[in-house]
Amino acid sequence: MNDHRGRPLVAVTGIGTVTSLGWGREENWSKLCAGQSGITRITRFPTDHLRTTIAGTVADAPGAPLTSPARTERLAAFAIEEALEEAGIGSLGSFPGPLFLGMPPVDIEWPTRFDLARRANAAGYPAMVAAASPETGIFEAYAFGGVAERLADRFGTRGAPITLTTACATGASAIQLGVEAIQRGECDACIATGAEGSVQPEAVVRFSLLSALSTRNDEPARASRPFEKSRDGFVMAEGAAALVLENYDSARARGAKIIGIVLGCGERADNFHRTRSNPNGNAILGAMRNALADAGLEPGQIDYVNGHGTGTPENDKMETFGMRAVFGEAPPPISSNKSMIGHTLSASGALEAAFSLLTIRDQMLPPTINHDEPDPNIPLDVVPNVKRAAKVVNVLSNSFGFGGQNVCLVLAAEPL
Repeated sequence: MNDHRGRPLVAVTGIGTVTSLGWGREENWSKLCAGQSGITRITRFPTDHLRTTIAGTVADAPGAPLTSPARTERLAAFAIEEALEEAGIGSLGSFPGPLFLGMPPVDIEWPTRFDLARRANAAGYPAMVAAASPETGIFEAYAFGGVAERLADRFGTRGAPITLTTACATGASAIQLGVEAIQRGECDACIATGAEGSVQPEAVVRFSLLSALSTRNDEPARASRPFEKSRDGFVMAEGAAALVLENYDSARARGAKIIGIVLGCGERADNFHRTRSNPNGNAILGAMRNALADAGLEPGQIDYVNGHGTGTPENDKMETFGMRAVFGEAPPPISSNKSMIGHTLSASGALEAAFSLLTIRDQMLPPTINHDEPDPNIPLDVVPNVKRAAKVVNVLSNSFGFGGQNVCLVLAAEPL
């Protein structure tokens, strides 16, 4: 079965997720629909003198503290394993296609830097590099492509694994790359993953310096307030999601259960500012419209939008502008999973695509919680506070990243 452009239709046959709400697809989905929050106070490291002391963390494994790449790998591995189990494809350690991993950029973290500086007896980078030179472990721990290489070995994927980062659109970009590989006939199946494990001191400080984080520290569960009048920033979070993508005909031939279809992908960049979107909204509008065109749908055929919905004044304003420009005076309902799980950054696009598919599966819109006072400048139906049953065939999932990197996906029910 081909799409309106004659390309192979791309089916989703497996989903795996982990967030601050818990480990596993069904636990996350049930808590999202119940309006539960996974945001808590940070206990992983001291937060004295930090402006923001809350996050959506996933508990580390027992033993020595994990670096962000190691934590990202652990979360990604869990999500992939769960997705493969549901898809029922391949044998243990032998997957018949490539891996696309979206993950955060990596840098040596403060504890390692401080240790190197002590051993070098100097704070300058040349001396620290010299101290690190004999140790391959540091390189292996922080090599950007190392996580995907180890995951590819673990799950037996084919070809060189692809590692990518496109800021907050990363997870959606990984899915787009997987979809396009199947459409080009390069593979019949692939794994698309977005993972994030970067709640560590330097990351929190950097986002605080950008004035991007909520400082509602006294009420962690109520801090993330997308589209609400008193929103004051996003809440950093961790998590991962993996989708098993397959050529629809191949999946049907092997008797796989089809969860849904990735019907369209659209991207657009504006290169306007390090963190802000261009006020004209062209890139956001372009990504949404490109996704609809790629899916062969008109705006009126979208039943629900899984919003980027970070809870920053700037993002929510721009997403509202995009919704009204694309859908007119009667846009479909839009809600933000980030109100409950926080902003999982590199994982967010993949997680929200996964939740969009579960929205279609169960015909249930997850809410936007903490919506106490509507913003008069955001005239949208944000599914406030309580889930809602609805007929859902097509979902638009928005991912708008820092630096103007925007990717939108259209997820759909299996065609009858």
